[in-house]
Amino acid sequence: MAGLELSELNLPFNLDAEQAVLGSMLVNPDTVHDVVAKLSAAHFKVQLHSDLFSVISGMSISGEDIDIVTVMETAVRKGIFESSDEAKAYLLKLADAAISPSSIESYISIISDKYMVRQLMTVSQEIFELASAGTEETSALLDFAEKKVFDIRDGRDVEGLTHLKTLVTQQLDVLTELSENPESFKGSGLSTSYKNLDNIIFGLNPSDLILIAARPGMGKTSFATNIAANVGKKYPNKTICIFSLEMSKEQIAARILQSEARISSDQMRTGTINDKQWMDIGQAVDVLSQVEIYIDDTASISVGAMKAKLRRMKNLGLVVIDYLQLMSTGRRDGNRVLEISEITRNLKIMAKELNVPVIALSQLSRGPEQRVDKRPMLSDLRDSGSIEQDADIVMFLYRDGYYNKEAQYPNACECIVAKNRHGETGTVPMNWDGQFTRFTGVDFAHGQ
Repeated sequence: MAGLELSELNLPFNLDAEQAVLGSMLVNPDTVHDVVAKLSAAHFKVQLHSDLFSVISGMSISGEDIDIVTVMETAVRKGIFESSDEAKAYLLKLADAAISPSSIESYISIISDKYMVRQLMTVSQEIFELASAGTEETSALLDFAEKKVFDIRDGRDVEGLTHLKTLVTQQLDVLTELSENPESFKGSGLSTSYKNLDNIIFGLNPSDLILIAARPGMGKTSFATNIAANVGKKYPNKTICIFSLEMSKEQIAARILQSEARISSDQMRTGTINDKQWMDIGQAVDVLSQVEIYIDDTASISVGAMKAKLRRMKNLGLVVIDYLQLMSTGRRDGNRVLEISEITRNLKIMAKELNVPVIALSQLSRGPEQRVDKRPMLSDLRDSGSIEQDADIVMFLYRDGYYNKEAQYPNACECIVAKNRHGETGTVPMNWDGQFTRFTGVDFAHGQ
């Protein structure tokens, strides 16, 4: 295969299937929606067919009538055909190839299968050429190859280009739904089940890198696992993955169970549990057994290794990483600032590639300890300013009761949203129940 151009290869496609589907779209407009939902212009190997599909799908989005005459006029105007006579002759040929609506699914599958095989052949050549060049590290090459193959498996267009019309139409659908249901949760993200926090960050949005940072003892891990459990219970079809680089998977599981059953840390360690608490634990185990949460405690895991594991998870909805500074890149130059910069950049890329929110916990420098007002600031992020740059949302946890033992409200906690790419920043008051390692929201309406 060396030296052979991809264009010289006999890339597979099915001419009859392409013509039959386009013909059906012309003569049976009711089938257009089903076809557009499952195919894109890239699925058609013949360029003319790809162009015609774009015309018909575009007319469908605009609400225009679809028939041979209207498609002919649009196609000629766009320069797909040189003349109306040429356009009419070919469109009539497609109409003759039309199949019954009951058979359309089979033909869609044929086109889709041929497209995926062509994608595999294209990706295979890319991998071959990259490997032959010898300029990439093996780990980077494996990550590239795995991503490309999984993109095909997930039905993602390798070319990655989407017309603006498609995107703005999707936004129109979202706005229409929101206007018709004003009481619905605003935003497309997963709810954290902390209403006041959701109102600021619009939930946990796909492709977002969300940073939770605090000084030791503030409850970062508990807050993150509380959110993970909340998401898992609210969205039972979503898979949540927790990467714990500091605590064992058994310790994380114990934390989650303790919070759900509301059993104190001492009771969890000693087993001094009464009958009522055993019932609570049984109910908590039953609830948590239904939640799709997976925990990995691999030490010093890299972003590449993390991605490889995540790509194998079905219906991935949320990733939690505890914590950022314990991750590894494999660098050996000892420059921790550059290493953290590389990690945060790759985490943001991972969130975008997997199209899921990624929550990463982070340490803070000792800056807050040296100030009278010990509330964290963005400048306190440890090791690298790129953490702030790469993150879409930065949240700090602060408990005055941790520093001031005579605080009026020792369990009060502030979730400080210091950066929010989607909207305003602000502070969300919360309650911290340390014995159950559990955060609860504050109801503004009742002042609690």
